[in-house]
Amino acid sequence: MAHAHVRDVPRTTVTPGAAPQPSFPSRPAATRPAPRTTPPSFRDVLRHRYCGRLLVASVAGRLSLGMVPVALILAAQADGHSLTSAGLLAALYGIAPALGLPLLGRLADLRGLLLPCCLGALLVASVLGTLAVAGTAHLPPAAVCVALAGAGCPPLEGGLRSLWHVVLPDDAHVRTACTLDSATQQIVYVTGPALAIAMATWLSPAAALALAAAVTVAGSLSFATTPPARTWHAAPRRRERLGVLRPPAMRPLLLALVFLGATAGALDVAAIAVAGRQHASWPAGALPAAFSAAGLLGGALFARLQPANGTNPRELMLLGAAYAALWLPLLAPLPAPAVLLLTLLPGAVFVPLLTVASLRVTTLAPLGTSTEAVGWISSAMRLGLAGGTALAGPLSGHFAVPLTAAAGCTLLLCARPAPAPAATAV
Repeated sequence: MAHAHVRDVPRTTVTPGAAPQPSFPSRPAATRPAPRTTPPSFRDVLRHRYCGRLLVASVAGRLSLGMVPVALILAAQADGHSLTSAGLLAALYGIAPALGLPLLGRLADLRGLLLPCCLGALLVASVLGTLAVAGTAHLPPAAVCVALAGAGCPPLEGGLRSLWHVVLPDDAHVRTACTLDSATQQIVYVTGPALAIAMATWLSPAAALALAAAVTVAGSLSFATTPPARTWHAAPRRRERLGVLRPPAMRPLLLALVFLGATAGALDVAAIAVAGRQHASWPAGALPAAFSAAGLLGGALFARLQPANGTNPRELMLLGAAYAALWLPLLAPLPAPAVLLLTLLPGAVFVPLLTVASLRVTTLAPLGTSTEAVGWISSAMRLGLAGGTALAGPLSGHFAVPLTAAAGCTLLLCARPAPAPAATAV
């Protein structure tokens, strides 16, 4: 399978008839640094202008994805609903971005980042504010608000992946930046729930929802108003019915990402099951947190060890096989501390696998569809998270569920090896 390679050309285009915009493309060839013998580090990426602001703003704008499900459960229970009803609201919020992100990503590719980021942020803030004030006592209108809040999530991740090519000097920096982005996503799903619980405990669940609305607006506006985001436009795209899904190799790859997301969703339930079997509450939160922390460390290590001139064509398949194999030890009946340590192993491979798969998707994506392509990645992962959680429950949270999902992911990654397009612009 071909490795993820992104053509090293300027990515910014100017809309027809528009006045010339300040230029933020990659550097001219004459001023490019000499080829590196070692890959750049996360610090090397963040030293470049706008990179730190774009990353922090993007993570802040996505923090609600981790906050809102917990805040909804707490708010619904405070309004007298059962845990089942509360869980359904949280599940609806989890699935809704899978519908909205590809559409907003396509809008970004067609009209630039400012419009969809601002529209999405305002929609999310409006409906979360409504939930904070009106509560969830009446489930049907609450469900409508929840669905709109999820579907309106701004395309910050896709926008960030598109802008890396603009603000960074070469392909090696872009690959490291994509690894950094995948690693920092773990912050959203560790810090977000903790922040929602803290705010709900200190004030109320409604305050947690209001805070989620505020960070979405603040992060989205900070991201969308950076000069590179304001002036970025995707390359012209052909009008096609399938869009990003047109390349034959794209569909099995996105399905593999659904299975990858299912492993993380099933882990949340498995952690609760371990806590019940061990008669201790700490594994319920510690196992997902350890998995995410290992992802951060694994991403940092992967960024340092990957070849400076690109990844090996077989790397995606090898990472998938390693990820599946590392779930096997968790099938054994072990004490909770041993389970915690073993959870670190697949966690450390999760971010590198997600990074290489994401790069592969954006490489296969047709010209001018980069933001929409990342929207499809997010959709696949979120559908997998929801499906893994739903399947693991009836199976008592057994670790066979994430193992099976990881094996399915690996098989799909190996099933349709196809050469990547010669070049991809965004």
